Amino acid sequence: MSSSGVRLTDEQRLDWLRLIRSENVGPRTFRALLNRYGGARAALAALPELARRGGALRPLHVPSIADAERELVAARRWGVRFVALGEPDYPPALQGIDDAPPLLAVRGRLDLLQQPAVGIVGARNASAAGLTFAERIARELAEAGFAIVSGLARGIDGAAHRGSLALGTVAVLAGGQDRPYPPEHVELLEAVAARGAAVSEMPMGWVPRGRDFPRRNRIISGLVLGVVVVEAARRSGSLITARRALDHGREVFAVPGSPIDPRSEGTNDLLKQGATLVTAAADVVAALEPMLGRRFERPLDEPRPATLPLPFDLDPEPDGAVRDRIAALLGPTPVALDDLIRWSGAPPATVLTTLLELELAGRLDRQRGARVALM
Repeated sequence: MSSSGVRLTDEQRLDWLRLIRSENVGPRTFRALLNRYGGARAALAALPELARRGGALRPLHVPSIADAERELVAARRWGVRFVALGEPDYPPALQGIDDAPPLLAVRGRLDLLQQPAVGIVGARNASAAGLTFAERIARELAEAGFAIVSGLARGIDGAAHRGSLALGTVAVLAGGQDRPYPPEHVELLEAVAARGAAVSEMPMGWVPRGRDFPRRNRIISGLVLGVVVVEAARRSGSLITARRALDHGREVFAVPGSPIDPRSEGTNDLLKQGATLVTAAADVVAALEPMLGRRFERPLDEPRPATLPLPFDLDPEPDGAVRDRIAALLGPTPVALDDLIRWSGAPPATVLTTLLELELAGRLDRQRGARVALM
């Protein structure tokens, strides 16, 4: 664990919770706002005007102090703690990604989040052979000193959690801590929280929707040194986790399968694309051993003033004509940020500020690879 010991005050934690729960504020927007205004309270005060300048047609929903306090009370009832990006208990691997959750709701062992970890993901409708292998490799990797991270889903995820339950497993939830999915894994989640840890970025009471699962997958890949994929079809959420792992500079491992089993098409494709072939835990350990001394860059010396620095400063208030020119260059087709800066002829700070305003107004879609499009 970090020795810095810097933590948010209770008032700051409340402000952070209100800001990240505000409408159209995601992890990257949260970071931009803190960098621009120096703190969550000042950013909260600026939200209405920023959204208005971005073209919002109605007032932005910002949770009240009472709303945030109710969530904190509900979390405490479940034994959930909110750990802020930059605090010593925040997972060091996760805070190195550019869209790390500003606040992570954790139930269970905080110390487990400081251990080197391996993700194990795969098919929900897994074969008996796949389930057996996932459970065995999870147990053997846990015995080798790795925390095992997965998404509590049916199939491979559940097998990975069960295999590593005795030594330490981390379940990443797509919904709130009190709304686990699938329902049949409620007992498994309770066992995980008692012996390991359950984490989520979503509000208490949040029932997961389809689009919440890819968000969860980036946390899985962000927490780990590498991801093992056991049985995955070509259009599988597990492959999203693998892609995010590559984005985060993590190792991707794949278990080979029968070429006539659709559940192995995705894993076999990963092997063709250069993933490390895995038939035993020793394959994973050998690949990750050189990384065990790796120090993940901490984005904050102190959680108070800011998170990761942006490439450029923000413009306090862009000129209206320049803002209109930037917005006119956007459309439904994603465009790279560098190209938008080049074609607009505007200073980077002005472009970034305009994008921030459009996002708060609910008009901007940020995509992978620093690409943006109009909603």
